[in-house]
Amino acid sequence: MKTSTWIKLVIIIVIVAIFGAYTLPSLIGKQKAKEISSLFNGLLPTDTINLGLDLKGGMHLVLGVDTDKAVFVVISRAAENIQQQLINAKIAADSVIPEAEGYRIKIHLVDNKDINRAVDLIIKSLPNYRVINDGNPIVIQLKKEIADKIKKRAIEQAISVIRNRVNQFGVTEPTVVKAGDDHIVVDLPGIKNANRAVRLLGETARLELHLVDDKVDVSDALNGNLPPDDEVLYQIQRDPTTGEISKIPFVVKKEPVITGDMITNATVRFGGTLNQPYVAFELNSEGAKIFAKFTATHIGKRLAIVLDNVIYSAPVIQSRIGGGRGQITGNFTLEEAHDLALVLRSGSLPAPVKVLQKVTIGPSLGKISIEKGKKAMIFGALAVILFMIFYYRLSGVLADLALILNIVIIFGTMVMLHATLTLPGIAGIALTVGMAVDANVLIYERIREELLIGRSIHDAVNTGYSRAFITILDANITTLIIALILYQFGSGPVKGFAITMAIGLLANMFTAITFTKTVFEIVLDKFKPSKLSI
Repeated sequence: MKTSTWIKLVIIIVIVAIFGAYTLPSLIGKQKAKEISSLFNGLLPTDTINLGLDLKGGMHLVLGVDTDKAVFVVISRAAENIQQQLINAKIAADSVIPEAEGYRIKIHLVDNKDINRAVDLIIKSLPNYRVINDGNPIVIQLKKEIADKIKKRAIEQAISVIRNRVNQFGVTEPTVVKAGDDHIVVDLPGIKNANRAVRLLGETARLELHLVDDKVDVSDALNGNLPPDDEVLYQIQRDPTTGEISKIPFVVKKEPVITGDMITNATVRFGGTLNQPYVAFELNSEGAKIFAKFTATHIGKRLAIVLDNVIYSAPVIQSRIGGGRGQITGNFTLEEAHDLALVLRSGSLPAPVKVLQKVTIGPSLGKISIEKGKKAMIFGALAVILFMIFYYRLSGVLADLALILNIVIIFGTMVMLHATLTLPGIAGIALTVGMAVDANVLIYERIREELLIGRSIHDAVNTGYSRAFITILDANITTLIIALILYQFGSGPVKGFAITMAIGLLANMFTAITFTKTVFEIVLDKFKPSKLSI
């Protein structure tokens, strides 16, 4: 046997061993795979193929992002900026009011003589706004192209934050993609606690630390006597025995001392007299400096820890807090504390998110899909195997072995790449199986033609493979290009179809050409048959 044939045989054995090892756990189950792997010091893979939402069950969500709110947050900050600049320029203003409708800001001046100065100041400091009324009030409006950019960025940030949260939640192969202008589609295969997942994804998680204004009486504030730089927020408490909810009002400074974007980490810890869970957080260097300086100058005052406009606790500052560390205490359950830490680590959403559609797919439906898919593949494969044996005899058996090896490589590669098998993915496998059989049919028909014109078996096999090679290569490459395009521009099930088809096509090139030809060469060299069974 030639040296090149030996090399090919070794390569084939190695490939069968590697991809077979990765495919085996999906066939025998993860537990049995672990038992076998333990016999080899854990060297064998134990991962099974990931199943998609349509096969495993889970949850499909369509989320709507309130992009108008994201724009309103921006113009609210601009309004605060204008107010401060007017003060610095000694221009008195009755009010500076941001309006969500039309993305406008109305500035009511005390004296009309200051209008020109105020307009010049606004034009100079806020280039993203245009003045639509230069009287009193001055009305400015955010430019449309800037508003569109803010909305687009809000969607992208929301996708990034949601993806972080889903990943930390422990979901395998989730799908988080943009749909339309302001929608996000989230697929969570295998999710068990759907309500918890919805709560986690929809929580804005905007953490802020506000100084409690103890100089203002809460009753007066609730009756409308509230200083302009203060606001009323509530702490929600739940009685651990009765479960009764109570709301405690606090008057706090509007301007936060620390914001959530300064948080670098958040973890669950236990402490207190009852060893209850709480969330410890760490700040970046900028936040740590601000926090240390603030706590040093406000000892004896209370600091409200606010998440999404709800006060979790308002402890008294006992001393300067250095090191950039703080904690959020409350009557948390362990799960609530873990969820809070998770959303703080993943960052806050730039705008509120609303669940527009929630579809839960039960595991029983996934099982039905898997069983139907299995039956379809088994019956289809049997039909092809029997046909190839009937039509090409022993050469048909070789084509069937190539077909089985093709499927093993597809499944093994998907496990190695942690790709997800979906119903469209099964369709992709079926398509490549058909192409694999077609490649062998092309080769065998060319060999038959060569045998009919009187060539020797050896020459007929070599010529048959040479003549069919270009046709097989063309068909597989053009289809592979389509698969890559589908993967690049498709999403969810389309990507699943593209992945299995692309892997199957590459496997097909190996099994239909290299594998079968090597076996032919070995058989012809070793047994030197007088007639080819084809």
